[in-house]
Amino acid sequence: MNTFNRFFQSNTFKRILIFLAMALVLYLLKDMINLILFTFIFSFLMDRLVNSIMRKISINRTLLVIILYTFIVGLLSFVFIKYLPLVINEIRLLIKQLTDFYSNVPDDYGWLNYFLQKVEATKVSGYMEQGFTFLIKYFSDVSRVGLQILLALLLSLFYMLEKPRIIRFTDKFKYSKMAPVYKEIAFFAGKFAGTFGKVIEAQIIIALVNCILTTIALWILGFPQLVGLSIMILVLGIIPVAGVIISLIPLCIIAFSIGGIVKVAYIVIAIMIVHAVETYILNPNLMSSKTNLPVFYTFIVLIFSEHIFGIWGLIVGIPIFVFFLDVLDVSSPRKPKEL
Repeated sequence: MNTFNRFFQSNTFKRILIFLAMALVLYLLKDMINLILFTFIFSFLMDRLVNSIMRKISINRTLLVIILYTFIVGLLSFVFIKYLPLVINEIRLLIKQLTDFYSNVPDDYGWLNYFLQKVEATKVSGYMEQGFTFLIKYFSDVSRVGLQILLALLLSLFYMLEKPRIIRFTDKFKYSKMAPVYKEIAFFAGKFAGTFGKVIEAQIIIALVNCILTTIALWILGFPQLVGLSIMILVLGIIPVAGVIISLIPLCIIAFSIGGIVKVAYIVIAIMIVHAVETYILNPNLMSSKTNLPVFYTFIVLIFSEHIFGIWGLIVGIPIFVFFLDVLDVSSPRKPKEL
């Protein structure tokens, strides 16, 4: 009995209770999860960018923040106005091309029918369909997505402009009657920013590099709808490991439809080279040791996170899992001493 009493009065129990309360609040705010995630990602990335620039150039922080946000808003407005109709049209053409090929496979290619049946059995095509539906829905509903991005940019701008004041104001809770609760929330917030934010940042950088390299390879190989394909590769590239596999399937289908098995071999070799760059150059430099998960764990986390969070789970599943590893202080096992 004394053991239970000590447990319920311990800091561990309080930490678990506060964490469950935070999880419940986030669940109740699930309709605003897009805004929350966009705001956090924008704030984290902009803070890292501002700090990086200020270490190299002596400039007023407020002025730098205003310049960067003005540039980003102008760039986004230009892209949305000029290239959004083109992107939507190319994605629709891409989906039509994949659908036509999938439904009209020649009888001479029995092995291809067998492969497509296996793809269907493993539900990979379901994930592809969800991904394309996600893209179409978000690009078509411009007003809703644009409003969310605008609000997230506005909130992150206010955070960046008033960051020192926000920190000073928040520190007042440390000496208030909510000090125990504040201590635990600060603990989880620090862990979350140190793991989730950095992993998302690394995933975005890796996805951008992969998108650029793959788009260059597709351009050399003469692929159509490059803008739509590059958007697909960029979005799927944010998904660790599985994104490469999922994006390879439509690329192989398009390659086969425009150049036969030889073109498929070329695209597979190109993707293998890009994946090697990611595995041996980008991952070791951008990802910490805790994110170097076995492929089995990666796929298990992606499957369960997609089931729980939907399409967002494929993007935030690994960062959330790494956050839990950091909270539980799970690190790489130490090598046993040699006898």
